[in-house]
Amino acid sequence: MGLKHLILYEDNHLLIINKPSGWLSQGDQTGDKSILDIFKDYLKTRKRKEGNVFLGLPHRLDRPVSGCIILCKTSKSLTRMTQLIKDRKLKKIYHAVIKDRVYREPATLRSFIKKDTRRNRAIISDKEFKFSKSAILHFEVLQIIDQFSLL
Repeated sequence: MGLKHLILYEDNHLLIINKPSGWLSQGDQTGDKSILDIFKDYLKTRKRKEGNVFLGLPHRLDRPVSGCIILCKTSKSLTRMTQLIKDRKLKKIYHAVIKDRVYREPATLRSFIKKDTRRNRAIISDKEFKFSKSAILHFEVLQIIDQFSLL
């Protein structure tokens, strides 16, 4: 499998890739190979390394989502990157194409989210509920083409 085309940046500490839609960020109950598994194998083969390869995941993208994902090649970089994310010093920007014309000024959506591990789904509500976490999304319409909006 040629993976070089997915690599956006690499140094001694980080490997940043463009995760295709449909690929898992980390393993789940399906047993499908994840980005972590695939790139551990890639690094092991490329470096001709015996034994295990360390690769940490400080964040993830859901399976249907494509985009940049950071993989940490050292435990020190994983600790630092995790802290940057926790402190909100790393800005995440998502682009979404929706089938609808959205005419509106930039806005913020506030909701509450909780993972339903039994069904491997998220539960989202406008009202806070037991064990939910706050989810805040700032968005703006970038472009409208035909019946689609780029947010």
